[in-house]
Order: sequence, then structure tokens, then C-alpha cells
Amino acid sequence: MSKPHPAFEYIGQHTIDSLNLTVEHYEHKVTGATHYHLAADDPQNVFLVALRTVPMDSTGVAHILEHTTLCGSEKYPVRDPFFMMIRRSLNTFMNAFTSSDWTAYPFATENRKDFQNLLQVYMDAVFFPKLDALDFAQEGHRFEFEEMTNPESTLTYKGVVFNEMKGAMSSPISTLWQAFSAELYPTNTYHYNSGGEPEDIPNLTHQQLVDFHKNHYHPSNSVFMTYGDIPALQHQTQFEALALTAFKDRVKQVHVGLEQRMTEPKIVNAFYALDEEDVKSKTHIVLGWLLGENKDPIQVLKGHLLSAVLLDNSASPLRMALEACPFASAPSPLCGFEESNKEMAFVVGVQGSELEHAQAVEDLILNELQRIVEEGVEQSQVDAMLHQVELSQREVGGDGYPYGLQLILHSLPGALHEGDPIALLDTDQALKILESEVKDLQFIPGLVKSLLLDNPHRVRLTMQPDTELSAKKDQAEKDKLADIQAKLTETEKQAIVNQAVALEKRQTEIDDFDILPEVTKDDIPETIKTYRSEHSMVGAVPVTRYECGTNGLTYEQVIIDLPALTDAEKILMPLFNNCFTEVGSGGRDYLETQSYHAAISGGISARSAVHSKLQAPNECHSHFMLSSKALNSNQDAMSGLIEETLYTARFDETARLKDLVGQIRASVDHGITGNGHGLAMMAATQNFTPTAQWNFQRSGFAGIQYIKRLNDELQASAEAVENFAEGLAGIKNKLCKAPKQALLVSDEAGLSTALSGLEKQWPALSMPSTEENSFAIQATQQPINQAWVTSTQVNFCAMAYPAVMADHEDAPKLAVLGACLRNGFLHSSIREKGGAYGGGATYNAEASAFVFFSYRDPRLLETYADFKLAKDWLMSSEATQAKVDEAILNVISAMDSPGSPSGEVKKAFFQELYGRTLDVRMAYRHGVISASLDELRLMADRYLSGDNASSVVLTNTGGAELLADSKFDIITL
Repeated sequence: MSKPHPAFEYIGQHTIDSLNLTVEHYEHKVTGATHYHLAADDPQNVFLVALRTVPMDSTGVAHILEHTTLCGSEKYPVRDPFFMMIRRSLNTFMNAFTSSDWTAYPFATENRKDFQNLLQVYMDAVFFPKLDALDFAQEGHRFEFEEMTNPESTLTYKGVVFNEMKGAMSSPISTLWQAFSAELYPTNTYHYNSGGEPEDIPNLTHQQLVDFHKNHYHPSNSVFMTYGDIPALQHQTQFEALALTAFKDRVKQVHVGLEQRMTEPKIVNAFYALDEEDVKSKTHIVLGWLLGENKDPIQVLKGHLLSAVLLDNSASPLRMALEACPFASAPSPLCGFEESNKEMAFVVGVQGSELEHAQAVEDLILNELQRIVEEGVEQSQVDAMLHQVELSQREVGGDGYPYGLQLILHSLPGALHEGDPIALLDTDQALKILESEVKDLQFIPGLVKSLLLDNPHRVRLTMQPDTELSAKKDQAEKDKLADIQAKLTETEKQAIVNQAVALEKRQTEIDDFDILPEVTKDDIPETIKTYRSEHSMVGAVPVTRYECGTNGLTYEQVIIDLPALTDAEKILMPLFNNCFTEVGSGGRDYLETQSYHAAISGGISARSAVHSKLQAPNECHSHFMLSSKALNSNQDAMSGLIEETLYTARFDETARLKDLVGQIRASVDHGITGNGHGLAMMAATQNFTPTAQWNFQRSGFAGIQYIKRLNDELQASAEAVENFAEGLAGIKNKLCKAPKQALLVSDEAGLSTALSGLEKQWPALSMPSTEENSFAIQATQQPINQAWVTSTQVNFCAMAYPAVMADHEDAPKLAVLGACLRNGFLHSSIREKGGAYGGGATYNAEASAFVFFSYRDPRLLETYADFKLAKDWLMSSEATQAKVDEAILNVISAMDSPGSPSGEVKKAFFQELYGRTLDVRMAYRHGVISASLDELRLMADRYLSGDNASSVVLTNTGGAELLADSKFDIITL
């Protein structure tokens, strides 16, 4: 046990062997603030402070407060300390989150000095923010005239969160979830959009924001969570000195009230905006139940287990019924168990349907649930899902968020909702209880009956597309603003002008950022972490092995050189990847195969990857990867599964293939606006390198168009389905003959047995290949100007210049140039002044490009003008070596961000495979660290000049009309 600080009381501790950590629980004696410390032998330390925030409207007060809190504090009264610290830090994670009933401020870093610096800024920001009215106007919302100082010009709304939520609510799935939550939770905070509805955000006042902070941001209402090898005492010493000692009392905690239970089910019809001519089969139908509280880990696990048994894969009974539903194209993306709210929910439904089928879909779902109550489910399915829960409990993550932060976020609901966060982390005991309970064949039927069929708190929501809704909302906003403007007094008009002028002045002021703590280039580690591998042969297949802390799991990959593919086969590859592991194999049909996957592994996945080849920009590395993971006890079965999938996957289940493409088509629109800037950047670089062309054609706008077109063909023609199946089978046959190698990752206990398992289970895989790699793809290098049109309320802009490959001496300088332009100019011009949610510039090594971008942007041509002005800023006296040094820290921080143990060694393997040797990476690192302002100016002159830039925007019909005379090709997505 760590000795607590005198201001904290020790409550208890609990060791979790399966996670290799000890959870220590403390409480601050004066304020009652809770501290959970996850003590682990991990140098990547994580901090998070969470506040219970319970808004009772959709003005976005919690969300706007999260933004404004980070805009200056008592100790650090500068305009933008959060973004400044990103530039002065070696953090591996920095952010802030607004959830439905909490707001959190987390960071992670491996540098102890950096941790202390960030902690000082975070603690002061959260508990002592300035909450300046101009920051509220910038981050939240404000009136501004179209011509800033001309009160006779059109009145508009501006604000970062206002535009962010316009972008967020452009997503049909976000709209669906918000509409569903509003009906399932009619009286408490979940009824409202904590992020803010664009129609409601302008109703929030600055005083209401200040009051919300006063009522919700007291330490009594907070939970501190830390992870890593810094002792709890050290954390608590800082918590007390930096903030808690200033609070002399304990206030009542804010908690979400329990929902008023409905006595009968509710039926609701709603609409979402879709700016497309064809709205046939675009309706969502979902059915959802309100369950119990998330305090008890047993009840949480039961919910997960029930959801998994019903919905995990195509062999799961309820998912099987949804996939076979004749009234829809695919299960709803909302399907599943939601545990994060105080009272949990279970949702099931379909997408790609029509309003007239709502009752039939509801009947289908209820009838299937009733059948399960009466007939039960196969015990093997229940056992397989328990196996999945155990596997997920054991796996050491950290390839998305830092591992410690993942653990903290998983346990946070228990800490905030009067539950037990430790029990949410340590599920071993709960699993043993479940293992005993599931032996009762009535366990799952009993859960279905008690939680669902006998539960009257049920909502059926049908959400239809409306092609006029977006225009109606735009017009309503314009009419409202026109009405407001018509009633403005001269004094009010002048106040709007004065605020705009004051904000612009504030945005251009140079603050004294030296008051902020920082790390410097001297704190950058000189070396790169390396990982030792071992090499052997299984027959003719080279095997690379890594030993690391996998906590009893083994990871296997077969890496196959992409063979010579026809153009038709190349465009099929993403669908081949999706379908390959979803069809039958080993003599089984697809349902039996899905069940087998779940019983012995953590799933099997396929992907293809094309990477630029160093020193050969017109060539590429190209591979197909088949991957799986399993408990060490299932190594042999997993190895056998990989071989049988590769050699015996069957494409004769044509109805299955047609359904899979239909499901992919139904989901393809959902992620467009969520990754709008990424898609625009991909399109802007499409002609630069073979890799860029491959990515655009398969994962970009062109790939989305192809999936839509192919689905239409398959729905219309049985012959098209047969041709599709033949195309997939042809790719598989070529892969079987191509050169192969393998990657094996496990812990000390699993590595030796895993290798022997390959030798036993790979009789076919270990045979010599019969075809050499002759895959090729071409890029034209022609610049383009394109506007892609979809349903969105905001724009996503990109402009790309051709550059150089990663091994060129200019490459690391270009990486620093991107960070420098973002920090010094683009953040201010595009986000603060322009109102976009984000913007910046980046060097893309794979596309050999330097790319500018904006995200959820209300502007269009003005943003492209700012992209071009960035070079002028760099050449001015405002650009300094200090700003270059900050950019260097940004680039190194991103390069050094650690993943999970298994993720790190996989990354090391693929770096070697793609020619990114240690020498190449060290040369790049030294190039970054040594970058100077003169070099960056030279890079800008060399690469950001001329007429060779490509510009792409993802926009709406209004944006397309604006670009009609700007030499953009207009393309409907």
C-alpha cells in the first residue's frame, strides 16, 4: 500500500492479477473528492479528473464549459493554455471529453517532468478557470455580422461548438441515438443532448455557463483517477497543493435521478436530414429497453453476456433473425448493450427499411425473443460468449487510447454512479459466478424474459429520411436571425460589432506563454525503443517471433504478398477482406463457422495494405494479412482456423454474400462526416503515389461509390451475384499460391508451444509458393479540384502539394513544418477566427504529400485562402525558432506514443517489412530534432509554390453551388 497524503483517507486496495495492477482507493478528508490509483509497473502515467455534469437542456452547457475551461485560468491567464501545452509537451495523450452525464480531463505521458507540467495546467484549468466572456463567444456561440463591422450586413451565428455540433448532428446515427435517448429517458439528463443541439446552443448565456461551473466543478463532485508507476502519495501531494487546499467545505454531489418507469411501451416516429434524391429503404427502426442501474458488476456482466449471446455474430439467434429480415438491409448500428448511463439500456433494430414495416420488424424481434424463452439457446453459444468475455478481460490494450486510460474509462461509470469501479475492472469473481449460473439452461431465457419481454419500459423509434429537413433547418435559422436583426437597437448592433472587434483583437494578441511550464528538446529521448525478434521456418514459410507481456494471449498473422490482380479484382479487395472471414470454411456453413470462431478465438480478420516503397516512389509494398488472437490454451485451434480459412473459405453461399454487401452498403454513409477531413485529404492526394491511388479507390470516395453501385447490381441481378462470388474465389486462389510469411506474438509461456502448433496445424500453409509477387498500381501525378457532395451542415476542406518520400532528407523537415503551421497560424485562423472545429497541416509520407485540412468548417473559399496565407506567416517575423521547437516536440510526441506490448512489436515487424529500418527511423528522428526556421522556410519555398496543388472539399449542395465558378468538379457522393 502507498502511504496516503495527510489530507487523504485510505479506504482500501485490491490487487487484480489478470491486469497486473493494484487499485488503491482514497478519499479527500475535507471535500470528499475520491481518488482511485491504479498502481502498475508502467512508465506511461495517466491522469484523469472527472466531474459529474448533469445538464437539463440541450444548450450544450457542459460541452461549451469543457471548451471554455481550457481557455485560461488564474495561474495561467493566457488565451489558450490547453493547445499551448500540446505544443510544449511530450504527451502521449491530451484531451477533454463531454459525456452524457460527466466531463473528464485526461492526459498521459512517459516523461515525469511533463506529467508534473500538465498536472499543474489541468488542475488550475478545471478548478480555477477564467471563463472569460470572449472565450465563451469564441468557443460556444455569438452573433456576428457577415461583414464584421457593418451592422447592415447579414447577422450570423458563429462559434466552435456551434459548428462542431452541426457537423456531429449531420450523422444519421448520431441523430438516431439522440432521438432514441430522448424517448427512452423522458425526464432526466439523458433526454437532452449534452453536446448541444445547434438550434438550442444560441439560447445559452455566459452567466448560465459560469453558474454551471460553480454547481458542478467543486472537488466534492469530482473523481480523480491515476495509473502508472508514480505513487499515489506523490499524486495526492500535488492535488492538495495545486487545488484542493483552496476548498474548505464539502458540498452535495450532483447525481442523475432515476428515470420514471413507463407502464406501457411507446411508439415514436421521427425524421433525419438526407440530401439525396433516392430515399428508398433508408429508414431506421429500433426497439430499446431501459434496464437497471450499472452499480452491480454482476448485472453489468449479465447485460454484456446477454447481448453477446443474442447479437455477437451471424450465428447469434437475434442477429440471425435481423440479418434474415426481409424488411431491411442490415441490423442497426445501435444494436447492443449500453452500460455507460446510470440506468443501462438494450437496443436492437434494423436499418435500410421503410416506415410501413415498423410493426413487422417489432413483431419479428419480439417473436424471436419469445422463441428463445420457450426453446432456449445452444449451451455451446453461451459458453463461447463467456470465453469472449474472459478473453477481453485478459487482453492488454493500448493501441487506440493508452492502456491505463482505457482501464480508467472502463471503471469510471462505477465511480461516478455510486457503484464499484474496482469490481468493474476485476471481473474474475463475477465471471466465476456467471460460469456457475449459466449451467442452468434457463439462464439466458430467464434474462430475456425478465429484462426484455416482461419490461414495459420499451420504445420503438422509426426514423425516416427527409430530403427537405436540412433546407428547412437552414431557412429557419436564417429567418430567426433576420427577425432578431430586425429588432436590434442601434446600441445592440454596436455591441455585436464591439464584441467581434474585441474578439479579433484578443485572437491576434501575443500572450506571455513563458508563464506555462514546458519540456524542451533536451528532454527528448535520444534513442528509439527496439524489440528483439527470433526467426525460424515452418516448412517454406518464414516465421518472425516476438515475446512480450500478452497476459496469456497469442497473436498470429499470415502475411501474403499480393499477387498480380486484374483491375476488377483490385477494386474488389476491400469487399474480399470483409467477406473472407464471414463465410463458411472447413466444410461448415457460415453460421457454424461463426460459432466456431467465437468458441476458440477472439475472432479472425482480413485486411490488405499497400505502402510506398522507399527510394522507389512509383512502386509499393503490397500484402494481404489474415490475423487472429486466442488464449494460449487455444493456440493449436487458432492456427488450424487460419489455415482452413485461407484454403477452404467458400464463396458458394451467394445469399450470404449478397447480405454482407447489403450490410456494408447500409453502413457506408454513417462514417462519412465523422471522417470527412480524412476522406477529403485522401481524395486530394489520390494521384500522387500508387499507395495514395490504392487507398482512394478502395477506402475513399471512389470506394464508397463502388460499394453503392455494386450493391445495386447485386440486388437487381442473380448473375451479378454469381460473378461477384467468382471474383472473390479467384482472389482467394491467387492468394493461396503467393509467397507467405508469418508473425507470432505471445508471452514466455505461450511462445514455444505456439511455434510447434504452427508446425502441426499448417500442412498446406507451410508449402512453397508457386507464384511470385507481381502486384502493381499506377498513379498519374495529375492535380485535381473536386467538390464531393453529401448530407452535411459543414465543410471538410483539403489542399495537397506533392512532396517527397519518407527517406528523403526533406521529409522530417516537412513533418515539423506541418506542426509549425498548425500551431502558429492555422489553429488561430481556421478554428478561432473561422469557427471550424479544427484545422491544420501535415506531411503524408505514404502519399508523398504535404496536406492542409479543416474539419467541421462553416467556411469554404475563405479556408482555402487561409491555407495559402500560411506560407506568408512562416516568412514573417511572427514565425520564430521557438515555434519550430514546439513543433518538434509535437512530432516527436506522436512518433513516440506507445501502444500495447503486442501492438508495439507488431509495429516493429511491419516497419522492418516496409524498409523502415532502425537506421532509417533514426535518421528521420535526427532530421526532426535538428529542424530550423530557415530550413522550414526553404521547405515552404520548395514545395508550397506553383499551381500543382490539388484541392478537395466534402460539402453540401449549397457549397457546391458556391464552387460552381471556382474550377471545382462537382461530384455527388
